[in-house]
Amino acid sequence: MSETAHHSGSGTGRRPAWLLPVAIAAAVVAVAGIVVGVVLSQRSGKSGATGSPAAAATVVLPSPTPTVSAVARQATSAFAKALPSSVLQYALATSAADTAWQSAGALEAWDETYTDGTARTLKLRAGQWETADQAKAFAATLVAAVATPAPTASAVATPSAGASSTATAGLPRSGDVTAGGATVGTYSVVDSGDGTATAVWTNGQSVFMLVAPAAEAYAAYTAFPL
Repeated sequence: MSETAHHSGSGTGRRPAWLLPVAIAAAVVAVAGIVVGVVLSQRSGKSGATGSPAAAATVVLPSPTPTVSAVARQATSAFAKALPSSVLQYALATSAADTAWQSAGALEAWDETYTDGTARTLKLRAGQWETADQAKAFAATLVAAVATPAPTASAVATPSAGASSTATAGLPRSGDVTAGGATVGTYSVVDSGDGTATAVWTNGQSVFMLVAPAAEAYAAYTAFPL
C-alpha cells in the first residue's frame, strides 16, 4: 500500500522526466525563429534601400528683387519704355541720353545706372542702330575693348579675390541670343579685370552693354528682358 501510494504521489507531485528537455528545445526553436526573422527583415530593409534610393531634392531659390524704389524714366520712346526698371535686386537710379553711342551711329541710346541701395551698381548702355549688321559690328568693338588684362607676376603668385569670383562665376561665356526659337544675336560675358564683368549682346538692331559685379554679371544678363 505504501509503495503504491508513493508512486501515485510521484506521478501527481512531480513533472515527468521528459518534459524539461522538450521545454528547453521548444524555447531554443522559438528564440532561433525570432533571430532569423530579425535578420531577414534587416536584409529586406537594406535591399529595399539599395534598390530604391531616395530622390535628391532640388531647391530652387527665388530671384532677388529690389528693396529700393526705381526712379521714373523720363524718356517716352518705345525703345526707352521697353528697358526694365529693375534687374535682379537692382532698381533704376539714373537715366540719360548716351551721346557717345549716338555719335558712333546709334539712332537712339541710353546710359543708365541701377542700384541695390548700397554702393553696388549695374551700369547699362543700350542703343538701336539702323541695321542688325551695324549693331553687330559695333558690339564687336565693345567686346574687344573689354578683353581681360594679362596678369602680372604678383597676381599669378597670389590670385586676387576678383579672379576667384570670376572663376566661380564661370567666365568668360558666350553664345547665341534667341527669341521665339530663332537666333536674333549673340552675347559675350567677359571679366573686366577689376572685380566686375561686362556683358555685351545684340538683339536684332539693338546693342546692350551691362557692367556688374563679376559674380552677378551672367545672372544679370539672363534676367534682362531684352
